[in-house]
Amino acid sequence: MTKWVYGFGGGRAEGDASMKALLGGKGANLAEMSNLGLPVPPGFTISTEVCTWFYAHDRSYPADLAEQVAAALSTIERELGSRFGDPSSPLLVSVRSGAPVSMPGMMDTVLNLGLNDRTVEGLAAASGDARFAYDSYRRFIQMYGDVVLGVDHYLFEEALEEAKQARGVRFDTELDAAALAELVRTYKGIVEKETGRPFPQDPNDQLWGAIGAVFGSWQTQRAVTYRRLHNIPHDMGTAVNVQAMVFGNMGDDCATGVAFTRNPSTGEKAYYGEFLINAQGEDVVAGIRTPQPLTRAMGAASGAAGRAMEDALPQAFAELVAVFERLERHYREMQDIEFTIQRGKLYILQTRTGKRTAPAALKIAVDMANEGLITKEEAVLRVDPASLDQLLHPTLDPKAERQVIAKGLPASPGAVSGKVVFSADHAERMAAAGEPVILVRIETSPDDIHGMHAAKGILTSRGGMTSHAAVVARGMGKACVCGAGDITISYAEKAFTAKGVRVAEGDTITIDGGQGTVMLGKVPTVDPQLSGDFATLMEWADACRRLKVRTNAETPLDARTAIRFGAEGIGLCRTEHMFFQPERIVAMQEMILSDDAEGRKKALAKLLPMQRADFVELFLIMGDLPVTIRLLDPPLHEFLPHDEEELGIVAKEAGVDVKVVRRRLAELKEANPMLGLRGCRLGILFPEIYEMQARAIFEAAFEVEARKGRTVVPEVMIPLVGAERELQILKERIDAVAAEVGRERGGELNYLVGTMIELPRAALRAGEIAKHAAFFSFGTNDLTQMTFGLSRDDSGKFLEPYLRADIFKGDPFQTLDQDGVGELIKIATERGRAVRPDIKLGICGEHGGDPASVAFCERVGLDYVSCSPYRVPIARLAAAQAALKAKKTH
Repeated sequence: MTKWVYGFGGGRAEGDASMKALLGGKGANLAEMSNLGLPVPPGFTISTEVCTWFYAHDRSYPADLAEQVAAALSTIERELGSRFGDPSSPLLVSVRSGAPVSMPGMMDTVLNLGLNDRTVEGLAAASGDARFAYDSYRRFIQMYGDVVLGVDHYLFEEALEEAKQARGVRFDTELDAAALAELVRTYKGIVEKETGRPFPQDPNDQLWGAIGAVFGSWQTQRAVTYRRLHNIPHDMGTAVNVQAMVFGNMGDDCATGVAFTRNPSTGEKAYYGEFLINAQGEDVVAGIRTPQPLTRAMGAASGAAGRAMEDALPQAFAELVAVFERLERHYREMQDIEFTIQRGKLYILQTRTGKRTAPAALKIAVDMANEGLITKEEAVLRVDPASLDQLLHPTLDPKAERQVIAKGLPASPGAVSGKVVFSADHAERMAAAGEPVILVRIETSPDDIHGMHAAKGILTSRGGMTSHAAVVARGMGKACVCGAGDITISYAEKAFTAKGVRVAEGDTITIDGGQGTVMLGKVPTVDPQLSGDFATLMEWADACRRLKVRTNAETPLDARTAIRFGAEGIGLCRTEHMFFQPERIVAMQEMILSDDAEGRKKALAKLLPMQRADFVELFLIMGDLPVTIRLLDPPLHEFLPHDEEELGIVAKEAGVDVKVVRRRLAELKEANPMLGLRGCRLGILFPEIYEMQARAIFEAAFEVEARKGRTVVPEVMIPLVGAERELQILKERIDAVAAEVGRERGGELNYLVGTMIELPRAALRAGEIAKHAAFFSFGTNDLTQMTFGLSRDDSGKFLEPYLRADIFKGDPFQTLDQDGVGELIKIATERGRAVRPDIKLGICGEHGGDPASVAFCERVGLDYVSCSPYRVPIARLAAAQAALKAKKTH
């Protein structure tokens, strides 16, 4: 018989931490903590294999699952001395999701399951507290109604607000037993009205309804979106954890909270978290009540109100600290812990690797290595390369004036400006239109995930440092300010007010998630300081990696930025970007309008000194590092205007009739320019263009050698080669120019000629092409377009539905398609090296800064990746991780 259910609790478990794929992260860690003897309420985990079965068999279950669930439930009953559905001594359980990879808030949870009109009386009698019993029942109806029955949770919240107003109280904790019993009747009425059926009273029906809802939540839109944004496979499935309830809402000696063994925002080695007295777990994470700090130091640092847990519940706090120490030592990683205190007794409900900001991840990794908890190599593997993007962009200028209109909790660092929006849908629409936006909400929910991803930053008026908004923002690397109580938000008026200032939708604000401040207007920024823990970890990473990391750059600013970020050369200098400056575009247009080679050469002679000066500056900036220069690639019509008025201006500057410009534009017009007269085809038809560029490169090399007394070895790259003969012809012409410049300057040049592999045919015929190429640079942007038959500019119209339908595993323009495009790269690598063993191989498409694509390049054995300047550190760390993982497998 297949085992579907695994028990835990009472100092033992049928699983352990190594079984995450089967038990999910939550279930595996509950089992591990049980085996460690920690105070974990007993329960059982229904494995992820059941989730797979559930979707493969039309949302049904294996035949023997019900029997195994009943047996596991009986074990809990024996351990606790209470029975599921027993009116006199009822066992209540929680039903929670638990995927192998943490997806905080994305799937569903039901607490207090097992309550009905009879067991609520038993709970009241057993606890001696009718208020607690009815509070638990109303919470259960709301959660079950929302999660399982599909009743809008706002209907319950409105009823709760009305009940508080009717009794003149502010907090739900001020409602007495009678008021809560009345609220239960109201809630049941809402359920019956919305569903057409009474609220279910049979605990067994409740249990299977909740199990089905948790499995069903794996495919909700918010969960699917979260997995896509975080590259989590869709076929992992979730486990379901059923666990005996413990109660943080039985009185003032009870509490619930979320804690981290280190600060997830800064990485400081200090206990960090929040708790609420007389509350249940969802009160903390949902942001319904603003919680109190775990420690006095945390309260003082964040300005959080309320008495710290170490003062309010000192004995439980001391026990919690001991758990912190034990779990961090055991897992050798910062832990995120959920706990409940029931009548002074501490229970641990969950532990997992805590999500953290990029600065915190760096600090924690470096500190743990220095503390001897982990090795330097493990520290390198601990930091998500993509998260470094949070560190590489500007922060608020400390000298800039700012008008602070509100202060909240510093939930996720980073300083951003943007236009205020009040809904996730609006945030997504405006961001798609290129507008930077700040999503402003009273509190966020999992349904807001798409807008949170689209926004530059997030601001909420309620909720704490462990609220949904804070946790998700930290995971995404978004600046976030939570619990800004000075702000009053009106969704109806699409505006908020703070300190007498009214801010309407569309107005610009700035938020600083590191300080918790909200400012009116846009505040200037300054560049980041890449020192301290960042420099230390990158030094460790560089010691581990094999792949070189270059940059795509053609301006001095980009080149200097890339050097500052650790680039080891330029892998792609796109020369066409150098022709669009006002004084250059005129000469370029004059060249295009010329009728013969002599006219083109005359115009190109004006461009030669400009190109030479460009290359001199790049060679000087890059020093001894390699510089790969791609000769002109785009079709010539891109340099001509299409507006009638601008055509007239071009004609006047070129000294020709406007009819000539129109005629030339018509001659150059192509049905599909991407597959037309561009790349090496320009060099074949108009050799004077490439000859001018080659001369500019070689003359610049001689000039730098004369000025600095060192050898420059430029790498000349010919784009869009698809046939051996194309490269052979153009290389001969470039060699002739090099020889001519050498004779003029009285010296010999060192240079390389190679090509960009961006056509499938080039990859397949790489052996022939390698006879004439000293290097291949894979242009994965165009290679992806050519392989898929997709236009990068037009694919957005259908790419999203393709991703949702799982036709594509990811956006092929962001992460390399390893099965198709990657296979072509492997073929070209093998065939190129077979002919020329010393050929240099790299990629220069945007994939060069994508961690998954960098890992592929390591596996294939390329020599370098090239990416935009701000992604150089990401590529450096990704290359180190790829090398370390490859080392483990050998």
